[in-house]
Amino acid sequence: MTDLEAALRKAVRGEVGFDVTSRALTTMDASNYRRVPLGVVAPRDADDVAAVLEVCRAHGVPVVPRGGGTSIAGQATGTGVVLDFTRHMNRLLALDPAARTAVVQPGLVLDRLQEAAAPHGLRFGPDPSTHSRCTLGGMIGNNACGAHSVAWGTTADSVRELEVLTARGERLRLGRGWAGAPRGLRELVDGDLARLRTGFPDLPRRISGYALDALLPERGAEVARSFCGSEGTLGVLTEAVVRLVEAPPARALAVLGYGDEGAAAEAAAGLLAHRPLTVEGMAADLVPEPAGLPRGGAWLFVETGGETAAEARERAEAVVRAADVLDACVVTDPAGQRALWRVREDAAGTATRMPDGSEAWPGWEDCAVPPARLGAYLRDFRALLAAHGLRGTPYGHFGDGCIHVRIDFDLLTGAGVARFRRFSEELADLVVAHGGSLSGEHGDGQARAELLPRVYGADTVALFERAKAVWDPDDLLNPGTLVRPAPLDANLRFAVLPRRPVDVAFGYPADGGDFSAAVRRCVGVAKCRTATTAGPAVMCPSFRATGQEEHSTRGRARLLHEMLAGELITDGWRSPEVRDALDLCLSCKGCRSDCPVGVDMATYKAEFLHHHYAGRRRPAAHYALGRLPRWLRWASRTRAVPVINALASARPLAALAKRAAGIAPERALPALAGETFTRWWQRRRHRPAASGDTVVLWPDTFTEHLSPSVGRAAVRVLEAAGLRVVLPPTLRLPRGALGDGRTRTPAALLGARRGRVCCGLTYVSTGQLDHARTVLLRTLDLMTPVLDTDAPVVVLEPSCAAALRADLPELLPDDPRAAALAARVLTFAETLERHAPNWTPPVLDRPVTGQTHCHQHAVLGDAADRRLRAAAGLTGELSGGCCGLAGNFGFEAGHYEVSVACAEDQLLPALREAPAGTVVLADGYSCRTQLEQLAGVRGRHVAEVLGERLGEGLE
Repeated sequence: MTDLEAALRKAVRGEVGFDVTSRALTTMDASNYRRVPLGVVAPRDADDVAAVLEVCRAHGVPVVPRGGGTSIAGQATGTGVVLDFTRHMNRLLALDPAARTAVVQPGLVLDRLQEAAAPHGLRFGPDPSTHSRCTLGGMIGNNACGAHSVAWGTTADSVRELEVLTARGERLRLGRGWAGAPRGLRELVDGDLARLRTGFPDLPRRISGYALDALLPERGAEVARSFCGSEGTLGVLTEAVVRLVEAPPARALAVLGYGDEGAAAEAAAGLLAHRPLTVEGMAADLVPEPAGLPRGGAWLFVETGGETAAEARERAEAVVRAADVLDACVVTDPAGQRALWRVREDAAGTATRMPDGSEAWPGWEDCAVPPARLGAYLRDFRALLAAHGLRGTPYGHFGDGCIHVRIDFDLLTGAGVARFRRFSEELADLVVAHGGSLSGEHGDGQARAELLPRVYGADTVALFERAKAVWDPDDLLNPGTLVRPAPLDANLRFAVLPRRPVDVAFGYPADGGDFSAAVRRCVGVAKCRTATTAGPAVMCPSFRATGQEEHSTRGRARLLHEMLAGELITDGWRSPEVRDALDLCLSCKGCRSDCPVGVDMATYKAEFLHHHYAGRRRPAAHYALGRLPRWLRWASRTRAVPVINALASARPLAALAKRAAGIAPERALPALAGETFTRWWQRRRHRPAASGDTVVLWPDTFTEHLSPSVGRAAVRVLEAAGLRVVLPPTLRLPRGALGDGRTRTPAALLGARRGRVCCGLTYVSTGQLDHARTVLLRTLDLMTPVLDTDAPVVVLEPSCAAALRADLPELLPDDPRAAALAARVLTFAETLERHAPNWTPPVLDRPVTGQTHCHQHAVLGDAADRRLRAAAGLTGELSGGCCGLAGNFGFEAGHYEVSVACAEDQLLPALREAPAGTVVLADGYSCRTQLEQLAGVRGRHVAEVLGERLGEGLE
């Protein structure tokens, strides 16, 4: 234990983390930069903060305050001690609706404040796209703004008073009229009034540098306002009194379509006279699916408010009439508005990939110019990009002249970094030429502080340095940020990554086969850190259960980044830190769809486990649960099912078995089916073949051995829809012959081995990728005759369907049969919709509850399922999230509490709120098992629900 660590542990009551994991999680924010801290402290209160400052000052170690870690410019990273306010100092202390104020701690997430204010018809004005995870402290540090700044201004406009600790431990309460000013600050301002009156650009989004002009006497000498945007360099915020605004009771959204972003930018300033709540802009290349948007190549999102829905709509329609547009629409439906705003909010992530899949990076994320000059600036900006051979897609706050953009800089080579510097210098000059600010929202940090002299001149920057010395004479707080900054091309987070592709098992087709590029996908916007979720979203259930960064998708990606870097995590694939962080990953694949940049942590986890356990003993659960298909087939072949069920029902024996198999003692062992699905299929009495399309019904492990009733019901429904159902071959068949699970061929006479198809899911989820490949190659051999036909493959278990669609082609990228089979896989609902389009399902007229399977949400999609439920009169929405059992995860020892917490996030509350008579839908075996074991409720596959109404008679 270092002297510093020992002193901190003695001085503070909060957590002190000098371990590898704590440090690795805070090496980066959402910027291009990386700095390795000495340690991390989560203070419990202001006294803890004061103690940290005292210890660090005595040891000459810098201190970096950190909120949600979503800063774009590198100011939330540092080499000293990082203060993490999100763990303890994260409360809403008071809310006064009459005064329209709230008292908050720095680690409070913005959405929690909004939720508390909403019942009073109030809200906090600024709302960055990261509102679900950014903190009030971070917003004050960066003077964040968000989409509604044209109506409600920046965070500085919303601050009343700030409780601040200086680096030397002085407690100040900042406000107006020099309230709380440190000694020497007033004298500094009085000595340079002329410069403060003339040396700052006049525009709504000027965030760069220190806001010393807020201290002018004619502006009320607002010390709290001047502190906003200081990026943790002047003092440490411990409490804030913030102003709330009235939220309009009704809103409408006018979406205006233009030919290109230049036309949209030219139009934005002219719409401000209508006093909109937002004027946001984005172009077509940031919108993967422009469904719901009017015709155009770029759009303005103009939100209006009113006392009534009619008034809000009338104002939106007035905006449409005033705008010179190609096309427009007005959206008043709240759900429709939320869907469109999600497109805009996800742009910070989607912009990190160009349309061709190449990488793009921040660094020039939020320059701002006067709104009237935005169109001209964008034209010049595009010309500068072209001159440097770069690409980027601007979007953002067009009404305030603030532009976000990610650019396809090459930050991996010396030549690319040199071009990054040249472009940055020239763009800074361009911004100044248009009367703008280098930062219009996210602060300067390391990305832009070096270029501040180009905006303000050397004398004003020298004044900034003197102001920093007044507040922090020892340069203890976040040094190298804003004043005396590190070079903009130093500390790049990519510099430590390996230059050659890492030898891996998966193909990573979207990343050129490069695992490093896959890990680089995580840019730190931290949508995975959303503490609560609603609607269909899944990511990230383990973070919501634990609240700990290492159990978020971003945290795990950071640890993998450091593993590849080899500086902090030095044992590579054998790293226990990475293993422990991935241990609570449910492999739900939610991040694959919900993460704006498509991080696929389930695949990364499987890859890591494959290497981590190569050549050595695995956990018992990997053998027991990861090889479940093998054990279940053995039990079926040996007729041992009755004995196994009897032993599993005997508590002492079951306890011993669970302990030996690494299964959680709290879990009941599911009973095996007395008759497998394929045995039922083989003994069915002959039925006339249907005249419709032939479909191949996949007998997945769960349907085959644990819930054959799902398979039987599916056959009943598919045949009722006029489809001819067959099963996959169990022997290698001649080309062109389609088997049904009972076929005998001459190959049997030659000693051909019988086999069963398998998606390899359990092997993949436990990282047994060599076994998975073997299983999948055998499956492809069996399915080759099927692939010579046009028959679809119907997979009832969503996780197995997702494995075939996603994992199969990524594990066997060089086998064309893998992609062919993946393309042939359909869900039950998709099969009915595509191959029996004229069939009408029985009408049940029942409400439903339950949960969309996480793999279905992430990989397969549920549009066809929604339409099938609607046609069958099954009303209501299924919840999002993950059930928490997640295949082997919830059965493994040590995972039970997290598994239950995940179920309590959405699934179990939805069940408790459902009225009597509600049908509980759960297409996944894991979901049904979780419902039965935690709630005593039998969930059913939609095939079972429909099959029951069709009647029995196929047994």
